[in-house]
Formats: sequence, structure tokens, C-alpha cells
Amino acid sequence: MGENVQTSAYGSWPSPIDAALAAAHDGHPEWLGFVGDEVWWTEPRPTEGGRRTLVRRRADGQEESVLPAPWNVRSRVIEYGGHPWAGAVVAGEPLVVFVHFADQRLYRYEPGSEPRPLTPVSPVGGGLRWAEPQLRLDLGEVWCVLEEFTGDGPTDVRRVLAAVPLDGSAVRDRDAVRELTDDRHRFVTGPRISPDGSRAAWLAWDHPRMPWDGTELVVADIGSHGTLVEPRTLAGGPEESIAQADWSPDGRLLYASDRTGWWNLYRDGEQLCPREEEFGGALWKLGHRWFAPLDSGLIAVVHGSGSTALGILDPESGELVDAAGPWTEFAPTLAVHGERVVAVGASPRTAYEVVELDTCTGRARVIGAPHDDPVDPVYYPEPLIRVFTGPDGRDIHAHVYPPHHPGHRAPGGELPPYVVWAHGGPTGHAPLVLDLSIAYFTSRGIGVAEVNYGGSTGYGREYRNRLREQWGVVDVEDCAAVALALADEGTADRDRLAVRGGSAGGWTAAASLTATDVYACGTIVYPILDLAGWGTGETHDFESQYLESLVGPLAEVPGRYAERSPVEHADRVTVPFLLLQGLDDVICPPAQCERFLARIAGRQVPHAYIAFEGEGHGFRLAETMIRALEAELSLYAQVFGLNPPGVPTLELIR
Repeated sequence: MGENVQTSAYGSWPSPIDAALAAAHDGHPEWLGFVGDEVWWTEPRPTEGGRRTLVRRRADGQEESVLPAPWNVRSRVIEYGGHPWAGAVVAGEPLVVFVHFADQRLYRYEPGSEPRPLTPVSPVGGGLRWAEPQLRLDLGEVWCVLEEFTGDGPTDVRRVLAAVPLDGSAVRDRDAVRELTDDRHRFVTGPRISPDGSRAAWLAWDHPRMPWDGTELVVADIGSHGTLVEPRTLAGGPEESIAQADWSPDGRLLYASDRTGWWNLYRDGEQLCPREEEFGGALWKLGHRWFAPLDSGLIAVVHGSGSTALGILDPESGELVDAAGPWTEFAPTLAVHGERVVAVGASPRTAYEVVELDTCTGRARVIGAPHDDPVDPVYYPEPLIRVFTGPDGRDIHAHVYPPHHPGHRAPGGELPPYVVWAHGGPTGHAPLVLDLSIAYFTSRGIGVAEVNYGGSTGYGREYRNRLREQWGVVDVEDCAAVALALADEGTADRDRLAVRGGSAGGWTAAASLTATDVYACGTIVYPILDLAGWGTGETHDFESQYLESLVGPLAEVPGRYAERSPVEHADRVTVPFLLLQGLDDVICPPAQCERFLARIAGRQVPHAYIAFEGEGHGFRLAETMIRALEAELSLYAQVFGLNPPGVPTLELIR
């Protein structure tokens, strides 16, 4: 192999990982569940309009997509969605209910027949939306979270727990939907029913808190006619986040609370396995599960500091045994049936796949959506898990992916260009997994550094709270510190550093270009650019008061909102940039980009703006992802003086 290695400049290496390949492998299995003995889940189809289909794994191991296009199993509750389906075996056949993305109605589906709607269409605002359905066959109902718009504004909305009749009687009659709770809380999760059917537990929280700031664990008795009686708060509060709740087989209340500074598990208030690790996470989608109780009394858990493992916890002894295997990251979705546990795991060499753990043997194996190398794995990058030192000596966690190609190396003395990736959220995390979008760059000779800046999840509450009132400061400082450290140690070329991010990461990228001189260019994807606009009605209800904690109370520190907004400092942008935006984005609307561009106009800063029809927050169409990746590579090629073969040139305007 060594003799065939060619010497050529960074950024010019020919790679078999093209943008189409990266786009085809975007997204991953989600929302696991059992239907009888079978495992079902949702899975993306980037080449079928980006829809999410329902996949069924039969007892013989055969996988099949259950619903043809254009059925799209995805909820829009809180815009980020939630668990969109539920199933059971009735008279030997599957009965499934699911949310269809296009109209947000709940549908009933039995294989062999067309899906039939169960809920009405509402003409008001965003309509009626549903998440976390649970079949209550004894009552002839499906219990869900209902999000109902009361007006045309994004915050004209109420959320309750509701029961939808399975017989279709609510299709034209909104009054046939039975509300189980009032709307005293702004946000609720779906109810978990105790094993004896006597109690229900759910989470609730209110503005201005986000669910990782403070939630309440609410329990109610279930009355004789399936009513919820006397709801009461048993745990949680303004400064305690309960991430998930469930019941042990003997009817004790299990929950994940961060009252110690780390999300740990509790049973009836008693801590089960005290560790400086997370057994929970940020509840961006309703129905995320980090733990699941087994019939034996053991508990399946997704846990860790930084990356996550799948383990089995014995609540009596506190002993925790992790599944052996290559996986370094498990998604917050679990399903259990008897002693079987299924999860979704990935590693730096494998994309997310469905993993089953046999709790008797401790063996884990892939049973669904198996990773299949689309190219020779020698082209994948090898991540380095690093901790950098930031301002005030604080730790900054990052994954560094050096340029890597089996057949090419750079001339001696040349340092590689690097792109700093800021993840979205900002209360989020860059997972340690194979991402072909990263490999797209590293295999061409461009390094990538994913920064889990202060505010990221996975490192405890104190690390998350670093971003309180410091958004646009700490995230920007941490990304810059990593970039400069890579340059100082001789890993990266100081003159060829870029920053990129989407959503909250788009904010960090834009703020980095207006507040520092570290980067030679930047890629800004569906960003927040104007805090005052975003904080006063330009976004959806879930995040409408997020800035109260990220930036500070708008009423008290209005100046800070202007001072930190990239739109107010467009004159400070002196380097080329690429702006990518979905025109249907209701979370970070295109108006923010347009305002920013209006202030750049005439400033002689080379830039490009690509707006995509039919795309919302997070690109899902293959053709969008291809164009976006190629445009980003072309920007770096032009600014860094690279010559990647076969990439269309992005036209930069001044």
C-alpha cells in the first residue's frame, strides 16, 4: 500500500465519498417499538421526498417498509415532533396508529388495507397535532399528547393529554376527542400507565423554562371510565429536570432526575446508581427514552459521559453491565418485550443500526437497518476524542477528525485546512458516530473538528449551564479556542480555518464571523441571526422563550439582544460565507437570512445564498443535501486555494 501513496495537496484528493452518497445515508432509524413479538421502527427515505416510513421486522428477520410513499410517519408536535406511532396485535394481526406528516392527522392502519383517519382536520393555525400515541384497547381508544392551535400565531397553542376513539367517530367531530387533562401546563409528555392500570405518570413544564432546565413529574389516578383523577406533582421543579418517567413491574415510580447535577435514575425518590454520568438527556422530542424497565425488574439504560453505552442495571445491587460491541453512541430510543431490549446504536465505523440485547447472555447483535459500507472503510476518518482548554482554564470537549486518505498524503510542511463544526441545539451534542458528511471532507484532505462547546449535553448540568445568558459568547469562544489550539499545536493551518453550523450552530457560525478574526470563511445553515426578532414571535412556541435563559430576560437586557445579534453587526463580516436556508422553516425563518443579506449588500464581501423550496428546519431531500455539500466544498476550495476534482463551482457574489 505504502508504495502507491501519492503526494498531493490537501483538499485535492479524489474521494469515492461523493455528496450523493452522503445524502443517501443521512438520517437513521428512530422510534422503536414492539408489535407483538416483532420490532418496528421509523426510517428515513431521503430519495423519496425525505419521508419517514414505518419498517417491520418479521419473526424470520425479514425487513419490509410497511407504508408506501407518500405516507410519512412523523409528528410536528413542538415542531421537533415526538414518537409518531403505536401498535399491537389484535386477533393475530397488527393494528397500528400513526401520525401522517402532511396533515398531522392520526391514522389507523391494518396491513392489507388503506390507512383510515381517526382525527379531524382543524382549519385554525397549525391545526391538531398528535404525539406519543398509546393504544388502550380495553377502552377502544388511543391516548396521546394533543397540540391544538387556538389562533394563527405560533404561540396560540394549548397542549393536553387526550383520548381518541379507535372507531373513527372523531374524524368529523372534534368533541369526540376526550381531553384527559386541562391545559394548566404549557407542555406535557405522553402518559405512562402503571402495570396495574391504576395510575398514569407524565412530565409537564412551562415557559420560560426548557425541559432540561426544570420539569415536573405529575402522577394521577385512573378512574373507572378512563379518566385522570387528582393530578399531583411528585418530583421536579424550576431547577430540577426530570427527563423521563416510567413504572417498575411492581408499580414503583422510576424517573431520571438531574437533582445532583447529573441525570441519574430514581425509584420512588431513591437514587439507584449514583454516578457522574447522564442516564437522561435533553427532551427535544416527546417520547425520547433513556431507560426501559424489564419484566424481571432489571432496567435497560442508555448512559454515559460524552458518548453513551447500552447497559442493564440491577436496581437492587446497583450493578450496571454494558453490552459488548463496537457502538459508541446510542440514540434515546429503547423498546423492551419480556427480556428483549432493542436500541439504536452507532460508532465511528458504523452508522446507526437497530441492536438487540439478550439480557440473559449479555450478547448484543444487529437485527435491523444493518450498517452496510457504501465505500471501503479505509476512507473513513479516525476521530480523536480531545479535551481542550478554553478561557478561564475551562475544559472544552471536542472530536477531531484529521484528513485521511489511504492513497494520498500532503507534501511535507503543508498543514491542512480545518472546519470547526458547531452543533445545533445549542443544548445538544455532537455524537461520536460515522457521518459521511464529515468523511466527505476528510477524505479530500480537509480536517473537521466537532466542538461540544459549553452548553452541550452529556457532561452534567454545570457544563450545560455555562451557556446561561452566555449564548453567542461561550459557544463562540470555545469554538475559537479549539480552532486556535489546533493551529498552535501544528495540526491545522492557521490561515485556513473555517466555521460551520446549522440552526443554533448557524448562530454560532455567524456570531463567530462577526465577533472573531479566527476564520477565513464560514458556512451558515438555517440560522438564528436576529435575537430580538426570534425572541418576539418569529419562531415556534417550544423555543419562543428559550432566549430568556440563553441570553437573559428580554425586558431587562434588550441591549444584549442587539449587541450579540449577527444581523446588527453585518458590517463586521469581512470574509466569504455561504448561507443555506429552507423556505418552509418555521423554527428559523428565511426572514432572518434576508435581513442579514440586506445589511451585507454592497459591502464587497463575497458570499452565496441558496434557499431551498420544500425544505423546513433540517434538510431532508437528497437533492438539497447534495447541492448544500457541494456548495460548501466549493466555498472552501475558493477561499483556501484547493482543487477538489469534479465539484461544481459555487458562484460567490459581492
